[in-house]
Amino acid sequence: MPKISPDALRERLAGFPRERLAHLPTPLEPAAGLTRALGGPEIWIKRDDCTGLATGGNKTRKLEFLMGAAVEEGAHGVITFGALQSNHARQTAAAAALLGLSCDLILVTRMGPRESAWFRSGNRLLDKILGARIHPVDDERQAAQQAARLLEEARAQKQNLYVIPVGGSNAVGELGYVDCALELHEQILAGSLNVSNIFHATSSLGTQSGLVVGLAALGSEIDLAGIGVDHRLTPAEQTAEIAQHAQTIAQRLGVPTPADEQIRVDGRQLGEGYGVTTEAALEAIRLAARHQGLLLDPVYTGKAMAGLIEAIRRRELPRDQAVIFLHTGGSAGLFAYRETVEAGLGES
Repeated sequence: MPKISPDALRERLAGFPRERLAHLPTPLEPAAGLTRALGGPEIWIKRDDCTGLATGGNKTRKLEFLMGAAVEEGAHGVITFGALQSNHARQTAAAAALLGLSCDLILVTRMGPRESAWFRSGNRLLDKILGARIHPVDDERQAAQQAARLLEEARAQKQNLYVIPVGGSNAVGELGYVDCALELHEQILAGSLNVSNIFHATSSLGTQSGLVVGLAALGSEIDLAGIGVDHRLTPAEQTAEIAQHAQTIAQRLGVPTPADEQIRVDGRQLGEGYGVTTEAALEAIRLAARHQGLLLDPVYTGKAMAGLIEAIRRRELPRDQAVIFLHTGGSAGLFAYRETVEAGLGES
């Protein structure tokens, strides 16, 4: 039985400032071609690549609440952070443009060896088109220094800049994925689906934190599998941080804190680190494209789908229940990894 009704959870979410930016609800659609290619179980795709903001993606849900807070505080602009090819930065730039706010993107450029397209194509090009002010830095220390300079300059000009963390992953942004859990819960009920697992990429941890709180609040027994794509924390450290995030969100909403066993990060698809493509991810990109017409990216969704594929091949999932893949977007990143992806396609 649910610990809180969907209507009650919806009412509590409605108590927070929000700017409507996304095309919601996003579709939950069957992936018959991919199911056939992998020999089951039945796969469904939650299409959060279709949120609609500058090619879409999961960050748009978080930005609805983050931008809501920024507008309520009277912000003139926003500052956020990421790698040079950050999907979050691109969606933040689009949201700021839509709301008439300035946008400063502080982006780390030193991420190990990258092909030349990584420095000028993909999200980097879209950020420029969207009119964001881009501040390249070498590392997180320089990023903090640059943010301090921008905030000082803004104060001198009597301007208020709202700071959004990496990935939009804090107790404000993560409300977007509590809301997604509610949306998904209702779609599952409407479709009479018997779902065993949800798979998704996890990096800055906000998507998973919000989902685990929302699903637990609704009494869902679906196993949520976050596929780790970031090497900065171990899976155990990520699990502990998600638990802290979840506790904060649950307290804000007045719902029970998820149990530790409801939080799981699978690090088997990480490979050599964040943003470094793996053979398994390239295979997942190829299979999803050619059997489902679905575009995945090398950094996030390719690795997440590789996690689902491995779980199927190792027979870790019930064959008689459906599994959901949460597509968090990021296809713009394909253009930043052109040579790598082409080399991994094999014979056409």
